[in-house]
Amino acid sequence: MIQSLLFGDSIACSVKPFKTQLLKWIGNKQRFAHEIAAYFPLNLGTYFEPFLGSGAVLGTLAPKRGVGGDGFKPLIEIWDALSRSPGTVKQWYSERYHSFKAGEKIQQFEKVKAAYNAGPNGADLLFLCRSCYGGVVRFRQRDGYCSTPCGIHDPIHPDSFNDRVDQWHRRTSGTEFVHANYDQTMQRAERNDVVYCDPPYTHSQNILYGAQAFSLKRLFNVIAECKSRGVYVALSIDGTKKTGTFLCKLPIPEGLFKREIFVNCGRSMLRRFQMAGESLENEVVHDRLLLTY
Repeated sequence: MIQSLLFGDSIACSVKPFKTQLLKWIGNKQRFAHEIAAYFPLNLGTYFEPFLGSGAVLGTLAPKRGVGGDGFKPLIEIWDALSRSPGTVKQWYSERYHSFKAGEKIQQFEKVKAAYNAGPNGADLLFLCRSCYGGVVRFRQRDGYCSTPCGIHDPIHPDSFNDRVDQWHRRTSGTEFVHANYDQTMQRAERNDVVYCDPPYTHSQNILYGAQAFSLKRLFNVIAECKSRGVYVALSIDGTKKTGTFLCKLPIPEGLFKREIFVNCGRSMLRRFQMAGESLENEVVHDRLLLTY
């Protein structure tokens, strides 16, 4: 249930669900992005998402003015192409899909993965994230090597994917995409802007690209800087695991956030991958949404 919350004279957003994924990504919040966005101030300025990933909250909110940033260059290549030339994104996917269907499935998948590892790029990453096992694109800590295996099911047909590209192109038409570290993106935010942070989770997502070097303490410092400028910051971070019986303990600075909300995420996509078909009955996850306002 979406709650309406007061921000001075403003009421929190009422946001309709948008469940059409463009990219599969660890921690993808597409199913409940509208619940997160419901806590954003109504009269926000520019919307910033500095850990863009799959862009689920961005796509759901469809802001008039937005900035989506990520330090992972191949990922931003996809988003930049979506913005500037959606036909290019369609072509990337179609070419790899038809090659995939024309040969032996795993062999063709491995060809795309080998091409990506020889020179990381958005075109190959796009197909890998749509066709890999469980939608979990994983990277080796030592050198960023993509090690994810082929998925059981075939990826969606290009016609369906093209429709998604068109929808996402429209919904992100007011957004600028930048290849930048999160702190560089957040430094651009001004009074009454909203920053939504969805960083790698310390208890579960260390196979994300660049997650091993991520510093939660540094992020808290940058959030404090934003707050001092009158920027609204919302942070999704580890909440509870094991049907709510385990609360992830984090070094959250006292007084930085005014409110804490738990959002039911359902079963963990990553745990589904790790448990290889075992029961997920006891693997319900709740994200912690922290608000500076």
